[in-house]
Amino acid sequence: MNTMNASVHGARILVVDDDPNICEVLRLYLSREGFETHFARDGQEALAAYAALSPDLVILDIMLPRLDGWDVCRRIRQQGSTPIIMLTAIGESTDRVAGLELGADDYVVKPFDPNELVARVKAVLRRTLAADRSETGRLEVSGLEIDRERYEVRLHGELLDLAPKELELLYYLASHPNRVFTRDQLLEAVWGYDYVGQSRTVDVHIQRLRKKLGLSDPAAKDRPWDITTVWGVGYKFEVKD
Repeated sequence: MNTMNASVHGARILVVDDDPNICEVLRLYLSREGFETHFARDGQEALAAYAALSPDLVILDIMLPRLDGWDVCRRIRQQGSTPIIMLTAIGESTDRVAGLELGADDYVVKPFDPNELVARVKAVLRRTLAADRSETGRLEVSGLEIDRERYEVRLHGELLDLAPKELELLYYLASHPNRVFTRDQLLEAVWGYDYVGQSRTVDVHIQRLRKKLGLSDPAAKDRPWDITTVWGVGYKFEVKD
């Protein structure tokens, strides 16, 4: 994210949508809030605009000409951690989870209230700014290294392939060792207080984290830390005595 301001005012927003009516509505509402707004009408144009503008946040439709939103999101995530809000007419929960697993920060279904979307933009930007201001953004726990500045996780020196939201969830849990969080608390902390999602999103990310960290391996039982399920409550990053 650009270090252009200490607040969300004036942030550079890239809107990717091929519907001119939606683009005009978003231009009016975002400009009214002081955002610098730019537009792309297809996937290829979106990637070119992203490279040229280095936006602070991307509002990304899924059903796009030339290159769909899934591919655009995936390619942006290969380049960095710019916040992405997916915008689509698809309302299935599996599609919402898929978008979040690709690294999207939020998901809004059409038709939408422009005021709600603007509120989500502000919330995501505030969270990103807060993360940018963290003291170090790094944690190390018995062979596990989490670096939020580089968006890297290493286990005994080996770089792991974690999606951005997996890394943020791991960082949040590891920042509060042995504290139990409900699924709703984790949704609020990692996806945002106004994120309208399902607890399945957390479950899927926890399962992926455990697999990528090798915690499902019987040999991991001797590891000094674990991500454990507290049945009927939620999850915790357990640091063993």
